[in-house]
Amino acid sequence: MFDCTRLFVILCVLLGAGVSAQGLPPIEYAQLGECKLDNGATIHGCKLGYRIFGTLNADKSNAILFPTWFTGRSGDIGADIGPGRIVDDTKYYIIVVDALGDGVSSSPSNSTAQHGIEFPNFTIHDMVESEYRLVTTTLRLKHLHAVMGISMGGMQTFEWVVSHPEMMDLAVPIVGTPQQSSYDLLLWNAEKVALEADPAWQGGHYTRNPELPMVAYLHEMNLSTPEFRVDHTTREQFPEYFHHIGTEDHTGFDANDYLRQLEAMIPHDIAHGGTLYAAAAKVKAKMLIVNARQDHMVNPLPALGFARLLHAQTLVLESDCGHMSPGCEIGRLSPVIDHFLAQP
Repeated sequence: MFDCTRLFVILCVLLGAGVSAQGLPPIEYAQLGECKLDNGATIHGCKLGYRIFGTLNADKSNAILFPTWFTGRSGDIGADIGPGRIVDDTKYYIIVVDALGDGVSSSPSNSTAQHGIEFPNFTIHDMVESEYRLVTTTLRLKHLHAVMGISMGGMQTFEWVVSHPEMMDLAVPIVGTPQQSSYDLLLWNAEKVALEADPAWQGGHYTRNPELPMVAYLHEMNLSTPEFRVDHTTREQFPEYFHHIGTEDHTGFDANDYLRQLEAMIPHDIAHGGTLYAAAAKVKAKMLIVNARQDHMVNPLPALGFARLLHAQTLVLESDCGHMSPGCEIGRLSPVIDHFLAQP
């Protein structure tokens, strides 16, 4: 089925050949045992996949955690890493972690004890708590130089700075949000309704991963902007483009995995029932908040409002690429992030 990885396939092309062209670091697994969740449920046999890029320095002060985006996997991030890209592994020890539900870490598709639709719901906060255990227990790091991530990875970054404010010096959420706007909720809930209404989903008990074309169409419409689509797809090309969206199995991402990550994003709010003012008061890290002005997938206003509460540095991308702007504007983005991360 179609998923957000398409965004970052395009991003990787724009970045050029990266680490993945030379061979990715091997995937490793943190065996966490039981992961207690916000809703009182437990993930049994909980595990997190991760890859390490770069080398940890002698005083262990150059570690950066990079959680994956919605439907992304650690193997997708290789082309984002290196000189002139999102983050430079010649300078930093980068822990790219597979978020819960991505089919690598504990997920509906790979759990034997809680398979498929029986897998419990989890939250963005649950993702962060499992990542905290990876960093502190498995990797035995007491502190991180930075946490950073793109899209849902940016949501996790916002959650990190309020849940574990003393854990990092810097944070860089990229096209993420501290809480879903009403427009974001319209998109994510529409995708959820479309997924659950598709007969091929079979209430989550399918034997063949369904294509779910309506989910794909909704996602694609919000991935970029009308101007981008008109500029990149002619009327003559449209039939093939439309057919490809609705029928191709782009990555093999499991439908129940998609649903559980979607359900994690919908209630995302770092205020947790309080106010963003109170959440901002918890933040200790310096933040560089990157958003795209024309983002139709993750509205930039909550993040930019949060930046004002913190007097944080911001970078607003202006291209008509929308949510794909980090790739389209990598030449502008990369030096800003590099300069920000260079702070002691």
